Amino acid sequence: MPPRKERTTGRRSPSTPLPRPDRERALRTVMELMAIDGPSTREGRVIAYLMDHLRRAGYRKKDMELDRTPEKSPLGGETGGLILTLPGTRPGPRRLLMAHVDTVPLCVGARPVIRGGYVVSADRHTALGADDRAGAAVLLLTALALKEHRLPHPPLTFYWPVQEEVGLFGARYVSLSQLGRPKLAFNWDGGDPAKLTIGATGAYRLEIEVRGRASHAGGAPEQGVSATAIAALAIADLHRGGWHGLIEKNGQLGTSNVGVIQGGQATNVVTDRVLVRAEARSHDPRFRQQIVEQFRQAFQRAAQEVQSVDGHRGRVRFRQRLDYDSFVLDPKEPCVQAAEAAVRRSGGKPQHAVANGGLDANWLVAKGLPTVSLGCGQLHQHTTAERLRIRWFLQACQIALLLACGAEAEER
Repeated sequence: MPPRKERTTGRRSPSTPLPRPDRERALRTVMELMAIDGPSTREGRVIAYLMDHLRRAGYRKKDMELDRTPEKSPLGGETGGLILTLPGTRPGPRRLLMAHVDTVPLCVGARPVIRGGYVVSADRHTALGADDRAGAAVLLLTALALKEHRLPHPPLTFYWPVQEEVGLFGARYVSLSQLGRPKLAFNWDGGDPAKLTIGATGAYRLEIEVRGRASHAGGAPEQGVSATAIAALAIADLHRGGWHGLIEKNGQLGTSNVGVIQGGQATNVVTDRVLVRAEARSHDPRFRQQIVEQFRQAFQRAAQEVQSVDGHRGRVRFRQRLDYDSFVLDPKEPCVQAAEAAVRRSGGKPQHAVANGGLDANWLVAKGLPTVSLGCGQLHQHTTAERLRIRWFLQACQIALLLACGAEAEER
């Protein structure tokens, strides 16, 4: 049975100008969120902060639920993403507003401070966590403004997914029914709020286990098969062939990276096991698969090249997993048109972009829900130089409120 719509008596008229973001409150909120340690799989304190502020604003416990990411993710996790579902007080299709809450490990220990027109980390050894606590704050401030100012709005779902940074697992495993089957979706994760990301690349994650043969590295190295040597030869082969880093082949583009190499316990033992973790990206699914195949062949060749004095060779176990597929939205999609209108109404000039990284939008589009991503002020993400541009963040708050109220196309 569908939820009953809230009564609109006494609420603002749809044509009433929306409140401007409260700068002091907005900055306090985003800085509090960035100061909470919450890397991927350990987002519990962040979700608790959001739920506490929503309850204190008057949202009911039954309007909120956690998704089942920890049950489905290969990484487990201490909490699911937070979903706030609201009935509409004015007609229109349901809209989804979303922003992930996890950060990369480099953000642990961040101490946000304001310097000029930016928020930065006072600890020069940490990133800030504006990716994506700025987006999480935009959503929270929007939900609070709706309640406090009793603003009319179409049916809405607010979604704060977890585990974005380690494989988009929150968005990957959530169902559209859990989100109320929205028709328009808006994701906040990026820099300039006027930049509308309507497409993104796809990626495979690779796990390559290299097995060699242990022996004494000083007494009988020739009896061993070095897994380290196999991995090194394979990676060098990929580099020489132009299949590692930026890849340009016959007009096709992609990237790959060997990000993790683990193996060995002592210098006097020929390494018998090395684990390599890598990725391959491209907007073209067939070229992306070609990059993966080049990795597979390079490691297989290297395993055949390294052998012991008595003819033993290494073995390679190769696993690949689709992290997310590429997409490009039609600029005429209703979510893109609505985002453009909101950016213009906020005083910005909308620009379209296609990202070379993955977004939660990748998986929502794959589920059949067109999703446009908007910026919320982040700069230099995943580095110790990360900062939040305050003017852009406040503009993102304004745009989000316009979209939440369905007021992006109304006269000023």
